[in-house]
Amino acid sequence: MRLSGGLAVALVSAALIADTALAADIASFRSIGFSDDGSVYAFEEYGVQDGSGFPFSNIFFINTQNDTFLPGTPIRVRLEDEDAGLSKARAEAATRATPLVDKFDLNSRPGLLAAFNPITETESPAHRLAYREYASEPAFGREFVLTLQEKNFPAAENCKEMTPESPGFRLVFVSENGKPSDREICADRKIPDSRTCPTGYRLGGVVVDQQDGKPATHVVLVHVLSVGFEGHDGRWIAVPVHVAP
Repeated sequence: MRLSGGLAVALVSAALIADTALAADIASFRSIGFSDDGSVYAFEEYGVQDGSGFPFSNIFFINTQNDTFLPGTPIRVRLEDEDAGLSKARAEAATRATPLVDKFDLNSRPGLLAAFNPITETESPAHRLAYREYASEPAFGREFVLTLQEKNFPAAENCKEMTPESPGFRLVFVSENGKPSDREICADRKIPDSRTCPTGYRLGGVVVDQQDGKPATHVVLVHVLSVGFEGHDGRWIAVPVHVAP
C-alpha cells in the first residue's frame, strides 16, 4: 500500500517523537518513608537506561542526622537485559531493601510530599520552590522558600570532551516560617564522581517528616541532569535539613 504524502510525513514524525521519548533517561522518583524518630529516610529512583535499554532501580537509605548513606547502601540493581522489564528490576531492588525497610519500619511513616516539581513541569521555575509543611485546606502552617544556585567547577578529565565545565549547586532557604532567611543548607566544594558529568540541576521537591515537639526534617529533592547517551540523564539527590518546631 502506498501512503499519501501527508500520512507518510505524519508517520515519520510520530516515529521520530517516539524515538526521542524512548531515548530520554530521566529516572522516576518514589518516596518510601522515614524511621519513627526521623533519623532515616529512604527513596527509590528507577527507569530504563537510554542506549542500552537496561532497566534499573536504586534505593537510597539516608541518615538524616549527618547526611550520609547507611552502611551497605545504596542498593543498586541494573538488569543487563533489555527484555527483562522494569518491574523485575524494581522487584529485585525491593527484595534486597526489605530488611532495612522493615528494620526501620519505613512504610509506617511515609512523611508528606509537600512539594513536587518534576522536569515535565512547564511553568514552575527550576531553581525556586515555595511550599507549606502541612497539607490542609484552608491552608495553615509555616511557609518556606528554597532556592538552588549553580556554580561551575572545572570538569573532570573524563568529562572535558563533553562539557568544559561541570556545575555544582548551593541550596539556601530564602524564607522560613514566612520570614526572610539566608540559611545555607548545603554547598558543593567539588563535584562528586557519582554525578557523572553534570550539566545542570532542578529543585525537584520536598518531603517533610514532623516530630512532636522536635525539629521537623525537610528532605530536599534535587534532580541532577548529566551527559547521557542521547540528551540528558536525570537522577535524584536527597538533602536533609532540620527545621525548629
